Amino acid sequence: MSDSRSNPSVAAGRKLSVRPLPDAPIAGRRQRRAAETRERLFRSALQLFGERGFANVTVQDITEAADVGKGTFFNYFQSKDHVLGMMAEIQVARVNGAMALVAGGRQSIRSVLHRLALKLAEEPGRSPELARAVISAFLASTVVREIVDRRIAEGRKVVAEFIAEGQRRGEINPRLDKEMVAMQFQQAEMGTILMWSLNGGPPLAARIEESFLHFWRAIARPAGKPSREKEL
Repeated sequence: MSDSRSNPSVAAGRKLSVRPLPDAPIAGRRQRRAAETRERLFRSALQLFGERGFANVTVQDITEAADVGKGTFFNYFQSKDHVLGMMAEIQVARVNGAMALVAGGRQSIRSVLHRLALKLAEEPGRSPELARAVISAFLASTVVREIVDRRIAEGRKVVAEFIAEGQRRGEINPRLDKEMVAMQFQQAEMGTILMWSLNGGPPLAARIEESFLHFWRAIARPAGKPSREKEL
């Protein structure tokens, strides 16, 4: 195991925020420690990907930055490629968390989707360099691409239910296809992240705000139109 006093990457790894996955209950000391170790490996890997590029980071680099033994890495991830699968897990957990808000019925669909758009941008929004590294990994690695594609499809199904609920509440144009709108939500999010990664500029959150505003204007029920309940 590396000595953090002689290895600056270890010290950097210790500064990373370590927290459990969103909306993931963890019971027991052993489970909490395992979750914290997995999270630390993930955060250390992201930091290195942003600094060096995905292709230039090894498993040993990640474990040294996280201050764990190399063998520990494989207790949590099959390979370096699978580390990015955890980002997809976090995103799906955030989508499911948004679904809980919809089910609660106390927030408008617009506010839930708006909050979700901002939350989904938090991980890649740490830096343009990180966003580029993640995007390049998606394109270059079949493993990463398959994991992310599967998770994106899972998330899209849930977002489609948000849209359907918004149509029932009279917030979203009922003539629109819910699956297509869910796809457009993801495309707007991912396209904004891609464009931001190319040249940086204002914080990603500001770009997401602009993108979401245009997205919502395109799907909102036209003014003056009665809700479906009233039509029935």
